Amino acid sequence: MISVVDVNCDLGESFGVYRLEVDDQVYRYISSVNIACGYHAGDHNVMQTSVERAQAYQVNIGAHPGLPDRMGFGRRYMDMEAREVYNLVVYQIGALQAFIHLHGGRLHHVKPHGALYHMGAHNSTIAEAIAKAVYDLDTSLVLYALAGSVLVERGRKLGLTVAEEVFADRTYQSDGSLTPRSQKNALITSSTEAIEQIITCLRTGTMRTVTGTSIHLQADTICVHGDSPQALGFLQELYNGLRAEGIRIGM
Repeated sequence: MISVVDVNCDLGESFGVYRLEVDDQVYRYISSVNIACGYHAGDHNVMQTSVERAQAYQVNIGAHPGLPDRMGFGRRYMDMEAREVYNLVVYQIGALQAFIHLHGGRLHHVKPHGALYHMGAHNSTIAEAIAKAVYDLDTSLVLYALAGSVLVERGRKLGLTVAEEVFADRTYQSDGSLTPRSQKNALITSSTEAIEQIITCLRTGTMRTVTGTSIHLQADTICVHGDSPQALGFLQELYNGLRAEGIRIGM
């Protein structure tokens, strides 16, 4: 049974006049934050503010690079060559690193966003490009990747430390992939059900799928999406649920 687990949250996804407001109290219930780097969401002002908040709450800072698709919030697939994927990941990590440097901090990890995350999970060429970009910038960075995915394998093959990620608020297919958001049963809206799913995974190393079968998954880090008005309430409930099981949030 795991006694401590990392909880990460995707934040910093406002840009310009468009606001995805998240209560600062969210930072109290997570150990890592993934900050959007300006392609799918976020901008220079939001990145600066997000780094300041992360530093104030002493959570691990991660870059959250996505595809250049603000209209689709980075969740639409794009046909890209490996070199282009490599370059866009390098570009976005570098942008966030600059703001972290201003605050005397350190980038801890990289977690691809949305469609880029799923492309890397299933496509070995894209996975290699993402992992190589991270490796070439800083071999000490941790790569966050979908548990059991191709990106996990490619990252470790290069020598990166990889944190296998599971989701509290998403359902799973029998191959270990997340149910596509286009399907009605993709999201888990009940906090009780989501917390039970995570605790079962931490206890047994298995995740129940939409077909009723169970698959083995390693849970190094738990993702909670920040682009929801219910994010703070859910994180508070998750914190209390894990605590009741003797599990502490941290690294």
